[in-house]
Amino acid sequence: MNHSGNFASDMTDGAAPQTWVISDGAAGTRAQGLALAEAVGLPYRLHELHRIRLPLPPALQRFVPAPLLLRETELNPALSGAWPRLVISVGKRSAPVALAVKRASRGETFAVHIHDPKLPLRLFDLVAIPEHDGVTGRNVIPTHGSLHAVTDEKLAAAAERFKDRLDLLPRPRIAVLLGGKSRAFDFPAKSGQALGRKLSGLAKEFGGSLLVTPSYRTPPETFAALKDEIDQIPAFIYGGEGENPYLAFLASADAIVVTEDSVNMVTEATGTGKPVYVEPLPGRSKRLGRFHLKMREDGITRLFEGKLETWTYPPVRDTDKVADAIRNALNIEPGSAASDP
Repeated sequence: MNHSGNFASDMTDGAAPQTWVISDGAAGTRAQGLALAEAVGLPYRLHELHRIRLPLPPALQRFVPAPLLLRETELNPALSGAWPRLVISVGKRSAPVALAVKRASRGETFAVHIHDPKLPLRLFDLVAIPEHDGVTGRNVIPTHGSLHAVTDEKLAAAAERFKDRLDLLPRPRIAVLLGGKSRAFDFPAKSGQALGRKLSGLAKEFGGSLLVTPSYRTPPETFAALKDEIDQIPAFIYGGEGENPYLAFLASADAIVVTEDSVNMVTEATGTGKPVYVEPLPGRSKRLGRFHLKMREDGITRLFEGKLETWTYPPVRDTDKVADAIRNALNIEPGSAASDP
């Protein structure tokens, strides 16, 4: 942690980092940047920009001379070695910093941004933007939703770690991924209670079990209300202690229910290719509404109405598509220099 409140960590197994991941510090953006860096396969380093002291919005920071902007971070050769071959930025605040790295490297660094940077797209070499944002361009790769790190190998490994406990639960197993309050949605106790009733009825009807995990945004009273409704159902309920069985739940589930507030969780769930149901919450977001509508129209998700159906679709893993485009641009062979964080 330096004087600017920023943070960096190595994920390179001792190799010199050839990729810098620049995140605004939010868990969701950090995960997407790291997922893409891992998929590309070059040794990488994470930089989290919790605070930049320049009194300018991100849209104007791109006009600040690169040395001045980078002095406010730890992204300089004196601290981090040579300029990277690839910089991946996620979140609006990280976009101008990534461009400063590209300028400081005299254009040698390949700059990729995840999501709409709210800056001219031509400034980046590649931009990965969800289709529901409605942004197009010659250097834009459209994605279904968020990039993620769900792979067959990770699912299998997670399922094996929790095998003894999961094997005790009857099928069908229904994974339940709970989000929470956001700017657009609420998740009150009565919504948790209503969801719990639907899940309880479904499990009783089919003789199945539930795999439930909350997020840090799930209100405690909502989580408690849901648990009260399913207390007679065979279940694995993660309470926040020890390793989160999130990936193991995805691997072991026969169907998955996700609250509609989280594009990240919905996209991760669809990375399995399994039936994914979306539970509506009080509130409204035009942007997320477009996302959910497109996912339903593409036959990937369905609204959760207390029913259990079966359908198939190719697993949604756009991270691989974006990583392939980067490797092609940089002439990198898959797996040639992979890091293992």
